[in-house]
Amino acid sequence: MVQAQPRTGPTITWPPLPDNFQLLDDPVENIQQPPLAAALTDALGAAQRIQPEMLIGSNFGLVAGVDDETIVKAPDWFYVPRVNPIREDVVRRSYTPQLEGDSVAVVMEFLSADDNGELSIRSIAPYGKLYVYEQILQVPTYVIYAPQRARLEVRHLQNGRYEVQQPDATGRFWIEPLELFLGIWHGERLAQTLHWLRWWDADGNLLLWSSEQAEAERQRAEAERQRAETERQRAEVERQRADRLAALLRAQGIDPDQMP
Repeated sequence: MVQAQPRTGPTITWPPLPDNFQLLDDPVENIQQPPLAAALTDALGAAQRIQPEMLIGSNFGLVAGVDDETIVKAPDWFYVPRVNPIREDVVRRSYTPQLEGDSVAVVMEFLSADDNGELSIRSIAPYGKLYVYEQILQVPTYVIYAPQRARLEVRHLQNGRYEVQQPDATGRFWIEPLELFLGIWHGERLAQTLHWLRWWDADGNLLLWSSEQAEAERQRAEAERQRAETERQRAEVERQRADRLAALLRAQGIDPDQMP
């Protein structure tokens, strides 16, 4: 009797997404997910931290082959440092690491009320998200955020396994691939008051959204206008004082234009 050999890890390949592969078209699981993702990208763009070779997406298919089966996971937000360029007339509908560029460096999942496998280590189809990000895609940084509870967890890949990281004294996490801190900020954006995820640079400076930058520029321009108006008024007061002095001198028979 031939003894069965123990099963080793899965065979992982990096195939292009088949043309006939049907991507899921399910609605988002939480109404807060799209604005949370958009705000993260907006701040990076406003800070000029997005380069043409990068790929940043939301609910966009990441592709891998596992034991000859094509699997696709669509995180709520992800970042790839460098991807191969494609023709301008081609619409990128998915991304296969290794085949199309760098490995995915950061993925984020925003939790809803339902369990959608964000912490699942299920290693058979349908594969759990944590298992795919950790063992298949091997994403260095996995962020899980529960907006309703304002709970943020960051996992870093160490020795092939995710380890939960501890925040710093401000409650923020250092996201090495982006060289930025990630934390929670409560406030309003686009008429929505939420516990937002936001970026801070290494010096602790908040990366502003484009709307905040526009407001800051408006305030700066208004402050400059007020400064110019104050200067104009000061000059006008000085001119009137000089006119009065000249009139007084003329009344005394002194020509102010002839004075040294």
